[in-house]
Amino acid sequence: MSDPARRAPDAPRPLASVIVPAHNAAATLPLCLAALADQELPASAYEVIVIDDGSTDETAAIAAAAGVRVIGQARAGPAAARNRGAADAAGDLLLFTDADCAPVRGWLAALHAAFTDPAVAGAKGAYLTRQRGLIPRFTQLEYEERYDRMAGVETIDFVDTYSAAYRRDVFLSNRGFDTIFPTASVEDQELSFRLAEKGYRLVFIPTAQVYHRHNPTLRAYVRRKFLIGYWKALLARWHPGRMLRDSHTPQTLKLQMGLAALTLAGLAAAAAASLVIGGCWLPGWIGAAVAAFLASEIPFLVKVWRRDRQVMLPAVGLLWVRAAALAAGFAAGLIRFRGPIGERRAAIGGWQRVVKRVLDVVVAGLGLAATSLPMVIIALLVRLDSPGPVIFRQTRVGQNGRPFRIYKFRTMVDHAEELLPGLVNLAELEQPAFKLRDDPRVTRVGRILRRYSLDELPQLVNILAGEMSLVGPRPEEAGLVQRYSDHQRRRLAVKPGLTGPMQINGRGDLLFDQRLALELDYIEHYSLRRDLAILLRTLPAAIGGRGAY
Repeated sequence: MSDPARRAPDAPRPLASVIVPAHNAAATLPLCLAALADQELPASAYEVIVIDDGSTDETAAIAAAAGVRVIGQARAGPAAARNRGAADAAGDLLLFTDADCAPVRGWLAALHAAFTDPAVAGAKGAYLTRQRGLIPRFTQLEYEERYDRMAGVETIDFVDTYSAAYRRDVFLSNRGFDTIFPTASVEDQELSFRLAEKGYRLVFIPTAQVYHRHNPTLRAYVRRKFLIGYWKALLARWHPGRMLRDSHTPQTLKLQMGLAALTLAGLAAAAAASLVIGGCWLPGWIGAAVAAFLASEIPFLVKVWRRDRQVMLPAVGLLWVRAAALAAGFAAGLIRFRGPIGERRAAIGGWQRVVKRVLDVVVAGLGLAATSLPMVIIALLVRLDSPGPVIFRQTRVGQNGRPFRIYKFRTMVDHAEELLPGLVNLAELEQPAFKLRDDPRVTRVGRILRRYSLDELPQLVNILAGEMSLVGPRPEEAGLVQRYSDHQRRRLAVKPGLTGPMQINGRGDLLFDQRLALELDYIEHYSLRRDLAILLRTLPAAIGGRGAY
């Protein structure tokens, strides 16, 4: 299809591009476009692009009549449609909404304001609804429960495309939404999980609201939840850590899915038994599962009572229907998505994560017990050698870009960081990471501790706290992470390590890019066997002392 509203070559470059995928959306698109035309920002500040995803109704004609850009494509799904719009967009910010959404007047300004912070890479807004039916009101309460979880949180990992924004360069560097998802399902979650894994900051903007028509019937609601559960099974393969916890999904929902599955299994067993042996028999666990389910509903029902009391009683049953539909879809997805699916894979698989964590806890615990006396002696030597604290604490960047406090025995004079500008001109460094071979700030005891990596022993506490692992990339300072390319941010996908490929391949002798290449290779070819090999090579490397200064 032609693009009759394409921006003229001499037209001013818009700040933002609003992308709306649309398939047979003639009934809802006019309201969406009218709302977008009524935004607070001047019309020259943004463009609206409608991607006609193989519609057979008047969708394209309606968009063209509204004066927005129209790009047509054969039916490929909303993920592909959004990617097409992003590739053709002129704005530095990409804003997404759906053809059945009507943004409030301040929507675009609210999302745009979030990016005045240069650290923000993506933002998410919120749903509203004017519907008065029971199912839509219950659905809206579900979303509000999630918004409560995200309110006030500094960074999130879950951005829905009904109200979303990304920096265009970040979006394109990560190739946008994965088109393996043929319908609107969890493709938006997958992208935000991927970006959060690289440490990009995503934020929740509750005032970036859009009105939406939620599923009006129970049948449509159940089908929607089943499909979400189905595609979530694929996310569990690619992002196993997010299945344990994310910033959007209440933990009670996962418990309820398990309890609903347990109840359904019990009922199926009872039905089979009645056919074989006759009579009526129910497993004892059904009653316990139902009781636990009802107890888990209480926090949500309290919020329902405060916000919409008429939904209170139906919500008791609808919560079970929701959990059962999601659990059934997830089970179906686990069956469907066996073996390699698509080009993505988890940095560390689900069972590998469990084994790695068990190994961390056991070895770190034994290590603390075995080195407690030597660490007391080291602490006394540090104290006697120079004034200042025994333990050096510094904020480092951990898994998924989360900051944490790392612990080391102090090896430099107190306030050593204040002396650095007199030793190195940071602005003239070719590499952002460096080591001074004869650093005058290092104390006599500190030089010995660094030589044999004994200053790192307090990080066994970081390992037990879950902030670090025995093996992984070294924890980085925030200033260095800001220098990473998008590809290099992949090293934030795993926990930093007490030891790792850097420690057994030269430590301080490695250039910044060489170290990153080794650590990225470790992630891309991760295995538990490789972890064990690195652990076995760590002690000889520490004794040898290459690059330790």
